[in-house]
Amino acid sequence: MNELLNKFNFTQFSEEQLLPWGLNILFALFILVVGLRVARWLSGLVKRMLERAGMARILVDFVGGAIKGLLVLLVIMAALDRLGVDTTSLVALVGAAGLAVGLSLQSSLQNFAAGVMLILLRPFRIGDYIEAAGTAGSVEQINIFSTQLGTPDNRTVTVPNGAIYQDKIVNHSARETRRVDLEFSIGYGDDIGTARDLIAGLLSADPRILKHPEPIIAVGELGDSSVNLLVRPWVKTADYWGVYWDLTEQVKLAFDAGGITIPYPQMDVHMPRT
Repeated sequence: MNELLNKFNFTQFSEEQLLPWGLNILFALFILVVGLRVARWLSGLVKRMLERAGMARILVDFVGGAIKGLLVLLVIMAALDRLGVDTTSLVALVGAAGLAVGLSLQSSLQNFAAGVMLILLRPFRIGDYIEAAGTAGSVEQINIFSTQLGTPDNRTVTVPNGAIYQDKIVNHSARETRRVDLEFSIGYGDDIGTARDLIAGLLSADPRILKHPEPIIAVGELGDSSVNLLVRPWVKTADYWGVYWDLTEQVKLAFDAGGITIPYPQMDVHMPRT
């Protein structure tokens, strides 16, 4: 044992092994500490720039997090390379794993891409009432992968963004005003002018109905068993359903009081004499 210790040259070992390894470890720690700080600073800078550009908060956080994650990965690989670790195989392994994950999560990536487009293009906002992907409701949350809607009967529906982006989107809240489309039927024996005056009186008495554009009352169709009147008033979007329901009831009551009939579907059958 003493003979081995005598042969061991600590000074040579320190110069050839210990000192280089120590310096490499110190440099690797330096790269790791400084690199992480730089990654944090750059991701914060990008997030501030996106916020100033008016980008949605959810997208700002995602982009900032993605940039920070990528920079951290590069810093770790640089530190490992300084320690002498072969990072070529590591890069290939990460690439293969990324490809496998991408293939297995293809539908999720599609929803992600659609979510980014919805956030950037903004066809709807929080609180808007929309129809999309066979579902209608008020937008409660817009996430990267899905959108959450609240239905009028107080249900919560989560719809994948891919389904929304590929379908027609109808935004009922996008504009301040909406036209209420109503149709009322009267008998052929009833006076059209009287029916029109009754409807016009109801429209003028309702403060929710806008004066401009002026409401339209017109004969839309001479049906098989009735004359169909089209009623087209304009209201603020928030008043749409209230006016729709109230006016439907009020017209029925006004027709009853004014002697205007709302005929049932009927058919006249003429039998020839033999």
